Amino acid sequence: MAVSRSAVKATTAGARQGNTLSTFVWEGKDKRGIVLKGEEQARSVNLLRAELRKRGISPGVVKIKPKPLFGASGKPIKPKDIAVFSRQLATMMKSGVPLVQGLEIIGNGQKNPRMQQMVETIRVDIENGSSVHEALSKHPVQFDELFRNLVKAGESAGVLETVLATVANYKEKTESLKGKIKKALFYPIAVIAVAIVVSAILLIFVIPTFEEVFQGFGADLPAFTKMVVAISRFTVSWWWAILGVILVGLFGGMYIYRRSTAIQHGLDRLILRLPVIGQIMHNSAIARFARTTAVSFRAGVPLVEALDSVAGATGNTVYEKAVHRIRDDVAVGYPVNMAMKQVNLFPHMVVQMTAIGEEAGALDEMLMKVAEFYEEEVDNAVDALASLLEPFIIVFIGAIVGAMVVAMYLPIFKIAATI
Repeated sequence: MAVSRSAVKATTAGARQGNTLSTFVWEGKDKRGIVLKGEEQARSVNLLRAELRKRGISPGVVKIKPKPLFGASGKPIKPKDIAVFSRQLATMMKSGVPLVQGLEIIGNGQKNPRMQQMVETIRVDIENGSSVHEALSKHPVQFDELFRNLVKAGESAGVLETVLATVANYKEKTESLKGKIKKALFYPIAVIAVAIVVSAILLIFVIPTFEEVFQGFGADLPAFTKMVVAISRFTVSWWWAILGVILVGLFGGMYIYRRSTAIQHGLDRLILRLPVIGQIMHNSAIARFARTTAVSFRAGVPLVEALDSVAGATGNTVYEKAVHRIRDDVAVGYPVNMAMKQVNLFPHMVVQMTAIGEEAGALDEMLMKVAEFYEEEVDNAVDALASLLEPFIIVFIGAIVGAMVVAMYLPIFKIAATI
């Protein structure tokens, strides 16, 4: 019997629609007459009603959950969300909960619609026969190459729950380290931002008032006062152009930085040479390299393949290129410690501990100790930097404000001296 092409398309579309899960809200009564309410996913209203009746609930209202007017798509999925997801899934698998059921429980517990939808997609893919690695590969933004390689190695070795717990620890440590680096860089940026805001307020609102008073005096103003008044006039007249230049420079610089590897490499190299902050960035990159390599090696990822994933996790293009060179050297037979020594970026202690780990067959343990040491170094350096910058912040802002105040009061002192 011939079947038309349109009928086949309609049947296929209906099948796809039937396999799509939607979120419903329902209200019904149990056998005692108590009103119950809930929210869950199902393929259709009729299937959900049938499921509720099996549970002894007489469904009254069953309808698709309305989407919120604002923020319907939910918040972006952050690395911290992925760390929590890994921890939850590892805990459930260790407790004996089946993988698909564990994903269902985790998905239903998500408050972020994007995260809930992603977990549900992963669950459906695994339920349809995909491996965990294949299901995660469909979300490369949230699960990077390192994460996927670790999961793949864990699946192959039959220790997925152990690998997921290790990945959760790694993600938590990495995010903690990133937070410390952001904290170290925040202070200088905050000082500059506060100085700009305070200067703008004085130049636009305060100094013009003093200028009107000075014009009433009719006296010749000091050179320093004239300079500040001229800057104030320029700022009041061209504030929109100044603001535009700042915004264009900021967003344009970010745009160019993201798309130019040469600029990224040059800026990263410059940051590494800065006093105090440069050393913090060095220690941070070494800590990330050591922890990522240790986690990958411990999970059973081949060393050359692990180093390929580690390069992007260092957070600095200078170290990223160095790790790629280490990978190439290791691929042709060099020991890791010798390859690290050749790039001339890693301290002698790190190279020696790596050599000891290789000789003892405990490379992952030694690198983990290196990571812990340098993470502590970063933590201490960030605290020291905060304490060091606090007096400089006060002096810097005080100098700007004080200079403008002195410029405004110089004419008054000059007039008072002539009386």
